[in-house]
Amino acid sequence: MAPGNHAGIVAATTKKTVDPVQLQSIEQSFRAWASAPSGVTRKLSRKRVLLIFLLIRYTGARLNEILSLDPVNDIDYQKRTVLFHKGDVHNGSTREVQIPELLADEIKNTLGGFRRSRATPEIFRIDPAHVRRKFYDCAEAAGIPRDLGTPEAIRRSRAIELMQSNVPLPVVQRIMGHSTPNLAASYVEFSEEEIKKVERLHIERENKYKTSARNSFFGKIDTVQIGDVQATIEIISIDGPKIHSLVTKDSQSRLGLKPGCLVAVEVKAPWVVLYKGIEEPACSAENRFKGSVLRVIKGKINSEVIVQISNRTELCAILTEKSRKSLAIKKGDTVWAVFNAAMAVIHVD
Repeated sequence: MAPGNHAGIVAATTKKTVDPVQLQSIEQSFRAWASAPSGVTRKLSRKRVLLIFLLIRYTGARLNEILSLDPVNDIDYQKRTVLFHKGDVHNGSTREVQIPELLADEIKNTLGGFRRSRATPEIFRIDPAHVRRKFYDCAEAAGIPRDLGTPEAIRRSRAIELMQSNVPLPVVQRIMGHSTPNLAASYVEFSEEEIKKVERLHIERENKYKTSARNSFFGKIDTVQIGDVQATIEIISIDGPKIHSLVTKDSQSRLGLKPGCLVAVEVKAPWVVLYKGIEEPACSAENRFKGSVLRVIKGKINSEVIVQISNRTELCAILTEKSRKSLAIKKGDTVWAVFNAAMAVIHVD
């Protein structure tokens, strides 16, 4: 097996893990739980547990490593790195792990909230049994068995996610803090600087996919139906909606599109058609999404309409200003954004 493509190494793992789409579902469950209380103190308390989940999800660290973190001295918010200690803080070994920019900002803002409320800055000092119970609860709330929502399962899932994204195994080993090398890691050697570079590139790619890019979806291929000339690809997006794409058989084969592959899907703004109203439109477009108009950017000839179809996804439609006036589309309106499967362009790394 070539060292550059080792996704198959983890394809048949017997340990309990979840895929990136399920990870996102658990994250959404955590966020809904954390934002539910009306009081500031209770909301901050729940936010602490959410941050613990996010750190395990994006660093692959052990629960006890997260609970031991000093958010002031162990997190570099400018470099977006977390320093994990093994053994004594002064005499033990350490490893530095990159985190997404949005997560670094979220931790920093939460820490600021604790300071304003004069609560302890030791936001990760929580009873591990309490943390585990919330992991179980949020997994079950997302429709995922509780044994797949444990901190250990989330940690293993992060390792597999990295390997399936073709992050070199020595890099994964270093991120996870594994003490013993595995067989595949011996295929190739990387310098410390090379390991940091690969890790940084992967995090930047995740940032690109998981920020709210307009007309962009990130998800996992669910089904592939191959016809005589074309293939229909059904993708489950991170936010849950299914995206249908139509590609040629040659493209499907060349890109290696098969169930389980992680892909990005984009659709150009002029290809998005809007229907105003609550009722789903009677049309032949395979992709139909109900949303709310966030804003309208008017032009003399054409106008942009930005529609929010989920918490993290926006669709931009370009239509003539005459059509917009005819439909009387304005901010706050409920609309349906639709586009044909042939217009959904799939990208793979």
